[in-house]
Amino acid sequence: MACSQIRLKILPSIRCLFDKVVQVKVDGLAPFKPVELRSRLVDDRGVIFKASALYKADQTGQVDVCQAPSLGGSYTGVEPMGLFWGMAADTPHSKLLKKNVLSPTLLELAVVCADTGALLSSETNERDFMTEGMKRVPVKDGRIRGVLFIPPGKGPFPGIVDLYTLGGGLSEPRASLLAGKGFVVLALAYYGYQDLPKNPKKLDLEYFEEGVTYLRNQPEVKGSRIGIISISHSGALALSMSSFLTGITATVCINGCNANVLIPLHYKDIVIPPLPPVIENIRNTDSGLLCLRDALPDTTLEKNRASLIPIERASCQFLFAASEDDLNWNSALFAKQAAAALRRHGKESFQVVTYPKAGHFLEVPYMPFCPSGIHAAVGSAVVFGGEPKAHADAQLDLWERVQEFFKRHLNSKSTC
Repeated sequence: MACSQIRLKILPSIRCLFDKVVQVKVDGLAPFKPVELRSRLVDDRGVIFKASALYKADQTGQVDVCQAPSLGGSYTGVEPMGLFWGMAADTPHSKLLKKNVLSPTLLELAVVCADTGALLSSETNERDFMTEGMKRVPVKDGRIRGVLFIPPGKGPFPGIVDLYTLGGGLSEPRASLLAGKGFVVLALAYYGYQDLPKNPKKLDLEYFEEGVTYLRNQPEVKGSRIGIISISHSGALALSMSSFLTGITATVCINGCNANVLIPLHYKDIVIPPLPPVIENIRNTDSGLLCLRDALPDTTLEKNRASLIPIERASCQFLFAASEDDLNWNSALFAKQAAAALRRHGKESFQVVTYPKAGHFLEVPYMPFCPSGIHAAVGSAVVFGGEPKAHADAQLDLWERVQEFFKRHLNSKSTC
């Protein structure tokens, strides 16, 4: 029974940035009426993500998701953004894909009768990645391939390189949202994008050096101090850039490894070989998926030292963020080992933050949790670990830390 006086509202506006909180309210219900709230979106691959939660109206016939507890469904308790981070993919092993950040993600919200399933009211939240006036500039400069995001307003702004190439494409949501906080961000691709090789036999650090130089030379970029943000495989690249390149001031490494992995890394006459995996340490989980957590050997053993990134050479500040339940690899251990290496060389220029019960892909806030996926290196479905609520909390905390870290170290006049 659709009733005209029943209204689902998204406050303060139906349109906002993807990382912003909204207030979801339903008015005009019968007092204490049980209802189900549902959320749904379709990503750029056509995969459907959805969540649902049961609520009971108060004595005035209102449900305010910011105050009322969910009584069941995708989450329970008072979770103002549960309908957003609690979404799960209909298609197994799917990570939300957003290719075109020029258009918003459309998230449909609906309230239905808990007894009959009849639609009572609906609304769509348009969640943007680009702030008004921001520029998105495709980059094809020499060897460099990527996208440059320039914030609105009067610059110059601090510059950041975002290393997030995933599944043969360039991931732009984090770079675009970070640019909206007052940074010029270069989302730098390094394989499988446009005319870059899909399966490179080696990675040249000179390519990334050219990317840093390109960013530094942009008129909107302030000074020579450059930041780097990375995740997963690109973590070792970020640590390598920090160790060998000049002018890197602040580096964020999210669930990365402190050694080179998968393919050799070259810089001038230096070659850092990949850490050889221990195949027998890959195990099957009860769900039939692979767990790679212990597939990499101890990076500190003498026989593996050649693969270690020499971060003691770096003169920048580091933020290591690690999920304690990362099942892709042992991120928390790698972060602690990296910090120990710096400390052994008399350096305290780092922070380590760990997140219990969070999984591998720590994304921007309210990005749906990704518990498993097809791993390109092994060609099979693997578990990424974590629990949805704890993972969502970690994403929110880390996003604030990242902004504060870059603002502090890229705007500071002091040397590292």
